[in-house]
Order: sequence, then C-alpha cells, then structure tokens
Amino acid sequence: MQSFAAKTVVITGAGSGLGREFALLGARLGMRLVLADVQQEGLKQTEAAAVALGAEVLSQNCDVRRGEQVESLAQSALERFGVIHLVFNNAGVGAGGLIWESTQQDWEWVLGVNLWGVIHGVRLFTPIMLASEKADPTYQGHIVNTASMAGLLTPPAMGVYNVSKHAVVALTETLHHDLSLIDSTIGASVLCPYFVPTGISQSETVRPADTKPSEHPTRSQQLSQAMLEKAVTAGKVSAAEVAQMTFDAIRARQFYIYSHPQALGNVERRMQDILQARDPGDPYEQAPKLREQWRSGLLEK
Repeated sequence: MQSFAAKTVVITGAGSGLGREFALLGARLGMRLVLADVQQEGLKQTEAAAVALGAEVLSQNCDVRRGEQVESLAQSALERFGVIHLVFNNAGVGAGGLIWESTQQDWEWVLGVNLWGVIHGVRLFTPIMLASEKADPTYQGHIVNTASMAGLLTPPAMGVYNVSKHAVVALTETLHHDLSLIDSTIGASVLCPYFVPTGISQSETVRPADTKPSEHPTRSQQLSQAMLEKAVTAGKVSAAEVAQMTFDAIRARQFYIYSHPQALGNVERRMQDILQARDPGDPYEQAPKLREQWRSGLLEK
C-alpha cells in the first residue's frame, strides 16, 4: 500500500496510546477513520483530534472480546464508507505476577482482549477485504496485528501477557502464509513494540467489572505493576514514532515491525536455547539489578 489518501482504516484500541497515534497519522495522511474502543472518553478525544485534522470519522464503542460487537463495527464501517483497506487489530491490556497466581478472570480478560480481539478482527475483516480485492483489481489492503516483544520473549512474571502475545505472533504469521496460499495481494504485519509510553500499564483502570477478581493483588502482581509502570513511562521511543514506523512498514510490505530492534539480541539468544535444547536463559543476564529487585521484592517478609 503506497498511498493512504482516501482509504478507510479501522483501528481498535483507538482511545489511547498506539491506537490514537495510528488515528492521528491516518488523519494527516487523508484517510477515513473507523475508531473503536471501550474507553468512551478517550475515544471521543481521539475522534475530536482527528476531525480537527480534517478527517471523516466514524467512532463506535466496541469490546473486542465480543465477536458480535466486532461484527457490528465491521458492518458500520461498510455502511458508512463502503470499503475497508487497512485494519489495526490493536486493542490490548496488560496483567502480571507469578503465573500460578493469575486468576481465571485474569486469563479470560487478557486473552479476551489481546488474543480474541485479534481473532475476531482477522476472521471478520479478512473476508470483507478479500471480497473487495476480487471485485476491484486495483484494491490494496493490509492488516496489522499488535503483539509485543513479549510475543517473541518470555520475561518472568508476565505469563498471561506473554501467552496472549505469542499467540498473536503465531496467528499473524499464519495469516501471512494463508494469504500467500491463495495468491492474495493483501498484506499482513505483526507489530512488536517494547517499552513504549502508551498507557497499557494503566489497564486495570478500565478493566470491566465482570473480569475483576475478588482477591486482592498478590505481592508479585503489585511488584509487576510497579515495575511495568516504571519501565513504560521511562520509554524513550514514543507512540507517535512507533505509528510512523508502522505506516512506513506497511508501505514497504514489511511483516515484522519492531520499535526497539536492539532488543532482538534477546530473541536470538532464546532461539539458540531452543535450537540447542538448553534451558531457557536468564532474561536478566544483562540487567542483574532487575533480577535482584524481583527477588528482594518477592522474598521480602
């Protein structure tokens, strides 16, 4: 996709972070925007900012855990704009702590948003885009699924999140292969950001009531939240910069998109562990202070 002007983009998680920056950049590029989020106030703010940039916008409340709501979003987009060219399956939340301390509600919430949201986006938008491709030889389409560097690594005390993001990487790689199998020109990319200030560390503030556990957070969950907040807010690469990287990658039909390519050394070490059948390496080998922070925090009486 070389030109974005007058094309329609659907963005989930558009109320903040990467989703908002995708929307604002899309507006600057002359795109027609379909914005979705469960955060009503944030969604309104993104819509207002995009309209101020001259964009035509449709915004809709959408809980991506619910297939019927994603289907409604797709139908609304078609009714308003007639065609969909670009889809960002971007909505995401985070939760941490020792993996055995994660509750059923934690698993259902994080997998519901991070994985099922992408599943619904792929299964509902891909057929629509394939039909447009069949009807118009000049049609150009692309799907971007937001994963994480946690989809390529396995940092401790992030088990639920890791599982969700590894699944998104696998899903998107398979989407790429399946589109190739049928000779489709529709592109696919998986976005793997590292620590970027996006607001994901504040996921608990928008957690639906039906997914909140009755127990108080454990020590590991509290520590994970504090360390994630510190890492994310200290991120040197902005969400706006990642949005620009992503649009550049779409133009280039680049599949893997990284906000921090320097983190790929850790991915390479993990791949070597797998190839050599070694135990998983210490993720804090190059940051021993972090390991000690974890241990002292977890073992503290």
